[in-house]
Amino acid sequence: MPPSAIIVLGSVNTDLVIRSPRIPAPGETVLGGEYFQAPGGKGANQAVAAARAARDPVTFIAAVGDDEFGRAALDNFSRENLVSQYITTVPHQPSGVALIFVDEQGENAISVASGANLHLTPQHVDALPENLFAAAGVFLCCLESPIETVVRGLQRARAAGLITILNPAPALPEIATPEILALVDVLTPNAGEAALLTGRDGVGEAAQQLRDLGCGCVITTLGPDGCQITGETNVRIPSRKVTAVDTTAAGDAFNGALAVAVSEGLALEQAAHWATAAAAIAVTRSGAQPSLADRDEIEAALSKKGE
Repeated sequence: MPPSAIIVLGSVNTDLVIRSPRIPAPGETVLGGEYFQAPGGKGANQAVAAARAARDPVTFIAAVGDDEFGRAALDNFSRENLVSQYITTVPHQPSGVALIFVDEQGENAISVASGANLHLTPQHVDALPENLFAAAGVFLCCLESPIETVVRGLQRARAAGLITILNPAPALPEIATPEILALVDVLTPNAGEAALLTGRDGVGEAAQQLRDLGCGCVITTLGPDGCQITGETNVRIPSRKVTAVDTTAAGDAFNGALAVAVSEGLALEQAAHWATAAAAIAVTRSGAQPSLADRDEIEAALSKKGE
C-alpha cells in the first residue's frame, strides 16, 4: 500500500438518525419519523470523505470501544480507502454514539455520547511512527477528540512540515489561543463556530480575529452561501445550488475534500471550490458517510460549472 498523503485525527460515532417533520422542542414528542443507523463521527466522516476523493490511502487515528458499534466501524473502514492500523480499541468503554434529528428542510440537531473517543490520548499520538508523518503532506483534525490529543497531533504534524487543517467543531473557546492557533495553517469554522470562538458575529471580523491569534488562514463555511476565505486576500466562494435533504455531513465533506485538494497542490481558492462541490453533493443525500461523494462525482460537479 502506498504511503498516505493525508493523516486525519478524530472521532468515531455511530449515528442513530430520526427524520421527522420538525425537530422536537423541549418537552415535545413529534410522531411520523423515519429511523436509520449509519456510521458517523466528525473525524470518521472527514477521513472517509478524504479517502473517497483521494488517489492514495488516507490514514485515520481514532479510538473505538470493544463493542458491536466499534467492530462495525472497523469493518466499515476496511471497505474504504483508509489505513486503520492506528485506530485504538479501548476496553471497557462504549464506542461513540450520536443521536441526530433531521427535519424536512434537512436541518439537524445532534447530541453525542463520546465514549471511547475521550480515551484517545497524547500518548497514542506520541507512539505513531516518524515515517507516517514524514510521508504525509496534510494533517486534518477536529475537536470531538480531547483537546490535548488534538494539540499533540498538530505539534507533531507541524514539526514534520505538514500543512495543518483544524475544523473547530464543536467550537471550544479554549482553542482560541496563540499557542494553539499558531499550529494551524487553515482553520475551518462555520459562521456560528467562528462567533463562539471570538464573540464577534461578523464573518469577516471573527475570521480576522482568529488570524490575529496566529492561524495562517480562515475558511468560514456559510452553508448555502458557500464559504469565505480570509487570508492574505479575502475571497468569497459561492455555493452550488442544490435541494438539501440532510446537512449533517456537509462540513465534514468540505473538510475531507479540502484536505485532498490541498495535498495535491491546488491553491487554496481552487481547493475551496473543490470542497464546496463535495459539500453540495453531500447535502442532497441522507446520512453522514452515505452522503459523501467520491472523486469522480466531485470532478463531474465541477465540470458542469466549467471549473
